[in-house]
Amino acid sequence: MDIDELCINTVRMLSLDMVQRANSGHPGMPLGAAPMAYVLWSRFLRYNPKNPAWQDRDRFVLSAGHGSALLYSILHLTGYDISIDELKRFRQWGSLTPGDPESNIKYGIEATTGPLGQGFANGVGMAIAERQMAAKFNRPGHEIVNHYTYAIVSDGDLMEGISAEAASLAGHLRLGRLIYLYDSNGITLAGETKLTFTEDACKRFDSYGWHVQSVKDGNDIEAIEKAVERARAETTSPSLIAISTHIGHGSPKHDTFGVHGSPLSPDEVIATKRFYDWPLEPEFYLPEDALAHFSKASEKGAGINSQWDALLSSYGDRYPDLLKEWKAAVNRQLPEGWDSDIPIFPPDPKGIATRVAGGKVMNSVARHLSLIGGSGDLDPSTNTTLAGKGSFQCPGTGSETLQGAVSGNWGYDGSNIAFGVREHAMGGILNGIALHNGLTPFGSTFLVFSDYMRPAIRLAALSKLHVIYIFTHDSIALGQDGPTHQPIEHISGMRCMPGLTVIRPCDANETAEAWKVAIRHSEGPVALILTRQNVPVIDRTRYSSAEGLRYGAYILAESSPGNPDLIFMATGSEVHATLKASEILMNEGVKTRVVSMPSWELFEKQPVEYRNSVLPPEVTARVSVEAAATFGWHRYVGASGEIIGIDCFGASAQGEVLLEKFGFTVENILNKARGILKKS
Repeated sequence: MDIDELCINTVRMLSLDMVQRANSGHPGMPLGAAPMAYVLWSRFLRYNPKNPAWQDRDRFVLSAGHGSALLYSILHLTGYDISIDELKRFRQWGSLTPGDPESNIKYGIEATTGPLGQGFANGVGMAIAERQMAAKFNRPGHEIVNHYTYAIVSDGDLMEGISAEAASLAGHLRLGRLIYLYDSNGITLAGETKLTFTEDACKRFDSYGWHVQSVKDGNDIEAIEKAVERARAETTSPSLIAISTHIGHGSPKHDTFGVHGSPLSPDEVIATKRFYDWPLEPEFYLPEDALAHFSKASEKGAGINSQWDALLSSYGDRYPDLLKEWKAAVNRQLPEGWDSDIPIFPPDPKGIATRVAGGKVMNSVARHLSLIGGSGDLDPSTNTTLAGKGSFQCPGTGSETLQGAVSGNWGYDGSNIAFGVREHAMGGILNGIALHNGLTPFGSTFLVFSDYMRPAIRLAALSKLHVIYIFTHDSIALGQDGPTHQPIEHISGMRCMPGLTVIRPCDANETAEAWKVAIRHSEGPVALILTRQNVPVIDRTRYSSAEGLRYGAYILAESSPGNPDLIFMATGSEVHATLKASEILMNEGVKTRVVSMPSWELFEKQPVEYRNSVLPPEVTARVSVEAAATFGWHRYVGASGEIIGIDCFGASAQGEVLLEKFGFTVENILNKARGILKKS
């Protein structure tokens, strides 16, 4: 057995032992795909286990996350801090080796994958980030950004719609440093791919503008190596290398769906190890020669890392201001005065849509920070174009404007990404940009279309990624587009998601404060929920400062100090009708309080003393007002309160008509409040 075969089989058998010890997992992919993974990690990938967060490392994404045992085995063998004991704890409580990979750079895991297609889109985002940072920071002789993004993708990944969306965009953008190895084994969990997937995937990717190659034998590591070399030489197109493999190679269930998602039987494990001439005992056997060979690749990476450190030092001597900016970006440090240009909006009863205010605020922030992003073909409506920041496009492929709204360069240094009508891919790509590090990604669409990208939002929340979503057209008040475009359940659905911070500001100044929170927030994604229609800009000399937004909920207005007779709670555009209703009751002698409540998540993070000061437990007469599903509001209004919301679909009519018909009027708010007061 030569050294390459020994190393490949070590990966296979470690993976097999992990699945068997856990009595759970996917043994088929590691047995079939180990050769291609070995070629990448031993001959191409630049990485340094002693410095896993090295910024110019190559990125590797296991998009087919169900084959996680393959990744954990290689990370252990190459010297990352995943011990043999952690391999033995595969899929167990508190282990570093969960069922699907969860992003943790310290241990060499670049992305959270498992839901198929997500890792595919993440890799596109990483490649975009690499090109943008290279265009911004590299100088002749000082290419401090110079790495590749690799992934192993599966038949299932290519079936998912998100991969088609992301592949189409990647081909258009000509991301030449993006190389995917396609583990084409013809098997899914439920059967052979010929049941559902008979297209010519290679021709499809060729039509997307990818450089496509095929390797007929997944065990032919020399053929795989040559294919990767050709892919690296192709600098103007992303590459797909379709590698024909055998799922469960060497096992009695070779080429069957039975080996996809279930452990082998004890007898089948014995037969598999005998096929590879592998010792039956001990489990997790590690040949010394294999360990020594794997260590050479990591030692090589450490040497390249050292050379890069010297290059970065020279870069700093030559370009000190750029180095300072570079360090701030990769260390996620906010520069002094980053929020100094954020506008303060004067009181205005006619007002401004919060989507418009948000556009003004984000453009002021973009003067100081590395924002990058765009929309699902909705920039004119979501107001998310970064003026003067250019279009992120392959240099030399088009004009200098994006939808007539962007001035500046047309190239990889542009900050405006035209995602096209690809919301799901947009979400996955934003995650990849955030995972890459160095940029703050944002994406926008109408709130109702957040459904298309929910799986990607969920992974951003799970991975605690700094991604900012701008969701506009936030209620039935958007009007005549009708119920297909009017969000109802979306805000409550987002609030249900752990780790996602949802903010629905009531006016332009709360929107500015919401952007400040979104930029500073480092514990996960933030969703800004903004109006299509104009809303008044509140006179903050009469009412509390919009800075209260940072607490999630704050007392906007009250008739007198002390506990009120009645508490109103509202978010977004409904705050204004609520203020008017409160003023009428105040004039009638009712002690009222209006609480602006733009973010439940921020509010729940406040000390209980603060929360009780805003919503005193002893005051049970409460009314909430939000033009969205009522789900969840009971936690704040209690059994005695009233919830004014909407639990049906909307209709096609002018926004002001819809608000009246569905009860979001001063009169209806007063009726509900008076009814509660009579009972109390």
